[in-house]
Amino acid sequence: MSKFNIFRNLKQKSIALILIAIYTIFLTGCNPTLIEANKDTVTQLVQSILEDPKTFNPVISQDATSGSVGSMIFDGLVTENPLTGKTEPALAESWTISDDKLKVVFTLRKNLKWSDGEPITADDVVFSFNQLYFNEEIPTSAKDTLRIGQSQKLPIVKKLNDLQIEFTLSEPFAPFFSSVGQEILPEHILKKTIEHRNQDGNLIFLSTWAVDTPPSEIVASSAYKLKEYKTSQRIIFEANPYYWKKGVNGETLPHIQQVVWEIVESQDTSLLQFRSGGLDSIGVSPEYFSLLKKEENKGNYTIYNGGAQYGTVYITFNLNQGSRNGKPLVDPIKSKWFNNVKFRQAVAYGLDRQRMINNIFRGLGEPQTSPVSVQSPFYYDGLQGYEYNPEKAKSLLTAAGFTYNDQGELFDRDGNRVSFTLGTNAGNKTRESMGSQIKEDLRKIGIQVDFKPLAFNVLVDNLSNSLEWECILLGLTGGNEPNGGANIWFTDGNLHMFNQDTGPGQTPLEGRVIAPWEEEIAQLFIDGARELDFEKRKAIYAEIQTLVEEKVPFIYLINPFSLSAVRNRVQPIDYSALGGAFWNLEELKITE
Repeated sequence: MSKFNIFRNLKQKSIALILIAIYTIFLTGCNPTLIEANKDTVTQLVQSILEDPKTFNPVISQDATSGSVGSMIFDGLVTENPLTGKTEPALAESWTISDDKLKVVFTLRKNLKWSDGEPITADDVVFSFNQLYFNEEIPTSAKDTLRIGQSQKLPIVKKLNDLQIEFTLSEPFAPFFSSVGQEILPEHILKKTIEHRNQDGNLIFLSTWAVDTPPSEIVASSAYKLKEYKTSQRIIFEANPYYWKKGVNGETLPHIQQVVWEIVESQDTSLLQFRSGGLDSIGVSPEYFSLLKKEENKGNYTIYNGGAQYGTVYITFNLNQGSRNGKPLVDPIKSKWFNNVKFRQAVAYGLDRQRMINNIFRGLGEPQTSPVSVQSPFYYDGLQGYEYNPEKAKSLLTAAGFTYNDQGELFDRDGNRVSFTLGTNAGNKTRESMGSQIKEDLRKIGIQVDFKPLAFNVLVDNLSNSLEWECILLGLTGGNEPNGGANIWFTDGNLHMFNQDTGPGQTPLEGRVIAPWEEEIAQLFIDGARELDFEKRKAIYAEIQTLVEEKVPFIYLINPFSLSAVRNRVQPIDYSALGGAFWNLEELKITE
């Protein structure tokens, strides 16, 4: 859950994931025009996505589409099986662990090649980690998930020979394998981009593989390579002829030779196309479930239910008390409210989650209480949560010095009307409905909410660059390993959004304050990562979840069910909440 995103990777990898809204999961389908043109030459699957990618560089991507492009065309050393949760080989065929648990040696598969025919060797692995992921001038979540112990040292990565790479750890690190699956990138293409700078002094790498890069210049290691990108129209991937993985009978993979992502910004349009028989699959949002269920047999598709989704849906306040160039990021009057834990607890009690489930999610969800996914073995079921209780919310507010006038409007002790702006990504119906209800619910406890859905790129800029926002409604991806969220909870993490520090190259903040509980959570994450005993680790993460519940930096909302409708002609589907329907896309076939 290390990036803003609920957009699933097509091959579930143990990598940090990206920012976007919960129901912007990709919708899959068949475009009749494209299929007609290719039906005699290639097998083709057409999917739809909701937005254009911002970059084709997976190291610096911060949007769902860009991250998923990376997952389509690049593999890591290892991957996580979403059905079992176990680490499995990918580019590395095997590994050995020293007795003291401080050294891990990976052995690459023989004869690996990039899509341009060049060999994939240990040099690419060492380059990817030492020069890219561990480079302090490059903003990426990988650094946070691989920082080890109190010193926060990164692993030492070195080449032993062309096929072997040694990782040396400063101390035992339990989540190592869930954190080391980042995509490996080609040194022979990218080395020059970290050796030169632009006129602003920034590494050329930071602007490498922009969306205007010719696809032929982007080499791949996974099942597909980039073939074509047309802005606001589509992304086309074609089979990588040098893909390393073979089928169960030794056959060449992938079976589906071409994948097209049509860029369709309307979920309603996707629904119409699916119902008319044009789409192979659609992520089933609550408002569509009943209709699609009725037509399941007629439409020759199956609705898969993976149970509770991995990830979280929440609102969070900007607790940052810092200033930039003398200007506070947050109005000091409002910052005082937001940094009052009783205020945050009152807001948590003031939200009617059951009404959200009934009216917005159509019963297809449950109240959410924790930053750890409910399906994770580290989820702590002893949390109390914040059951809807407006009277308790009002009591907490008055105890904190707030007062009500005769109209039931809330004021602080200095006579300021309590109001704030709530933002989310525009175009997401579920999010917009949730925001509208939050506005209604909080009005009942005297708080005025100005709900403003924003364009996605504006929202990202507010969170990552300007840092000027008040409250947001968003979601984070999740996984089985809690340390995947280290970059959220480390006080200098690049997703410590509720009290975000500036990133590389940005103007530093003055007066940023880190609360003791923030430091305590960060320390517990260090303790949890260094503990190798499962039960002891579980106890540490239970302590983290309890502390997060008490201090409410995130006010968790609803855990929706993972639902997807897939045409029966796409086989074999082995659905899971962690990987979705297409986690093993390279093994799937289209049967007519």
